[in-house]
Amino acid sequence: MRTARTTPLLLVLSLVVTVGGCAGGPAPRAWAASVCTVLAPWRSEIGTLATRTQQQMTAETTPAQAKENLTRLFGGAESASEKARAGVQKAGVPDVEQGKEVAESFAASLGAMRDAYGRARAGIEALATSPSKDFYSKVGSVVDTLNVEYKQSELDTSRLDSEELKQAFDEAPECR
Repeated sequence: MRTARTTPLLLVLSLVVTVGGCAGGPAPRAWAASVCTVLAPWRSEIGTLATRTQQQMTAETTPAQAKENLTRLFGGAESASEKARAGVQKAGVPDVEQGKEVAESFAASLGAMRDAYGRARAGIEALATSPSKDFYSKVGSVVDTLNVEYKQSELDTSRLDSEELKQAFDEAPECR
């Protein structure tokens, strides 16, 4: 029979064991859900910004208008990428083998994308708007560089070494 003194002790010990079990970070599915929750609006915004950028490249606007619009679009993508990077970092480190490396890779990829958009924004800001033919040619060069840098910064999730995380990303409703 337990005494009144052993019951609180058992409760404290069970709490310590429970909290101690969480010390490794969020479970794979919880981490994947957090990451996907952060990335879903980012993907949507980047898609919208890409469409708008393409429209800007073909729209009949003045170079000054195009410069302003592209600067705003690339600045928006830069901000959205930073917000996503911060959200992924806030998700913590998944409780899987090499979880720290996985979390750091996600954050680094988004940071590299943020930086690519920032360089594109700065590149557009630095362009002279006349003559217009030169402006649009240089805009094309900035966008080409952005595309190369963006591609280089992509995270290849197929290389995740954690079967637990692969399964978590496949199963989490937030990742669909």
